[in-house]
Amino acid sequence: MKFSAWCIGLFLLLSGATFVRASDPVVITVDASKSVGVYKPAWNYFGADEPNYTYAPNGEKLLRELGGLTPAPVYFRTHNLLTTGDGSSSLKWGSTNAYRENPDGSPLYDWTITDRIFDALIAAHVRPLVEVGFMPEALSTHPEPYRHDFPKGDVFTGWSYPPKDYAKWSALVTAWAHHLHGRYGAQVDGWLWEVWNEPDIGYWHGTPEEYDRLYDVTAAAIRGELPQAKIGGPESTGPANDHAAAFLRLFLDHCAHGTNAASGKTGAPLDFISFHPKGNPKFIQDSAGGHVRMNVGAQLRNVQRGMEIVASYPEFRNTPIILGESDPEGCAACKGAQNGYRNGPLYGVSVAEAMMRTYELARLEKVRLQGAVTWAFEFEDQPYFAGFRELATNGIDKPVLNVFRMMGMLGGDWVNVTSSGAQPLSDVVARSVIESPDVNAVATRQEHEVDVLLWNYHDDDLSAEPAQVALALKGLPKQKARIEIYRMDADHANAYSAWQRMGSPQSPTAEQVREIEKSGTLEPERLMSNAAGDAVPVSVDLSLPRQGVSLVRVTW
Repeated sequence: MKFSAWCIGLFLLLSGATFVRASDPVVITVDASKSVGVYKPAWNYFGADEPNYTYAPNGEKLLRELGGLTPAPVYFRTHNLLTTGDGSSSLKWGSTNAYRENPDGSPLYDWTITDRIFDALIAAHVRPLVEVGFMPEALSTHPEPYRHDFPKGDVFTGWSYPPKDYAKWSALVTAWAHHLHGRYGAQVDGWLWEVWNEPDIGYWHGTPEEYDRLYDVTAAAIRGELPQAKIGGPESTGPANDHAAAFLRLFLDHCAHGTNAASGKTGAPLDFISFHPKGNPKFIQDSAGGHVRMNVGAQLRNVQRGMEIVASYPEFRNTPIILGESDPEGCAACKGAQNGYRNGPLYGVSVAEAMMRTYELARLEKVRLQGAVTWAFEFEDQPYFAGFRELATNGIDKPVLNVFRMMGMLGGDWVNVTSSGAQPLSDVVARSVIESPDVNAVATRQEHEVDVLLWNYHDDDLSAEPAQVALALKGLPKQKARIEIYRMDADHANAYSAWQRMGSPQSPTAEQVREIEKSGTLEPERLMSNAAGDAVPVSVDLSLPRQGVSLVRVTW
């Protein structure tokens, strides 16, 4: 018996979905019979400045959640793996004490803290993206002052300088790679390696040529112990900036044609190319007191410019690209009115918008996108929902993490999707999304499943009517099927709104914590099902709130 209209309506009513009654709903059409390429996750990369948070209890909990997001490997990148210190953390700081020197200048290696970091990653089924840096105090050409006092004073202190002895630096990297292989075995071959961070700005108090030397010496030391190691760089800043673009080109020129400082031969190993696209949100004053205006266009302009530069090198057109930090703005630990988006659903929908548009840009520029690192993790000893760019606060997942969970449900092949509410890619890149919202979708198909990720994005953090969406499903078999929906918005999978409803407690009771966590859980809602032999309903009408993300799953 075919599923009648009133039955469908009943299921939608019970599930919280609504029929579209507007005269011109957004029509999103998914043709599951038309594959447009193999889906490969690129969003499954994360990172942070503070490595020591990885083995804190909340850090270990969050790592386990990240490791379970997708069957594909999840990678984690962190600064300060070789920074000198006792392992204590603060904002934008971490340390391992991996290298010191005896009075006679001989090296003293200590892997105790780095082992704790990597043990935490491995236990959570997360692979390291090993950032080799920063400079140990005993090797720095300008060691004092060494530890910074963020947010006061200069952040780029003694750890940001070149080594005073490249032979000792090479020996340190060699010893570290040897130790890691001995401790973790063959799985180290699946890790990724890179040299330093953002060497085009204050993170590196050396010249571009000195960075090339550091890269050559470091890569040779790694490959000497791990011949299969995948090594890349330069992790430079957003190439929409002319200075950053010039640095990226100089590095690629060196890897293609320069004289290698370690071998004396031409060129340097380069298994992936990395740079950092960032957006630029602002706080807009208005009659209501003001609001955040995101700028995903700025982030995407950095993505596109970097891809264009890579594609301009015949030697590297097919080299994978990893966006080593791809975020709405540049400082996870910085506060300010312009960063007021971070606790609620706007952060989540901006991730969906930027990530899916990044896939589009990779197809447009015909380059190989391997990964996009979300530079967000968690901060210890901070108030609840303090406004940092993070995935969880005091062990409670933020709404953004549920968007990654939805992206983790995608799999198989991309299939063809059109949306009457989608903004043209060129417009989003050039002007961002400050007029009409971008009501858009992507979809994948696996053997007995189709997943449709939908989002309703606008730069302005202002309330607006939800988009009424008519989701048309084509190319589905006549099988017994069910349709479910997952939601992240102001009222769904949102621990922040639950915490606010409680009065924003900074010392919540255990019962309150359980309630907040439950409110932040991503749960499916049954939309409908059909009898065997009936066609899956060809249209599902639903309401998609502004700054909301939903995933519609069809299984049979």
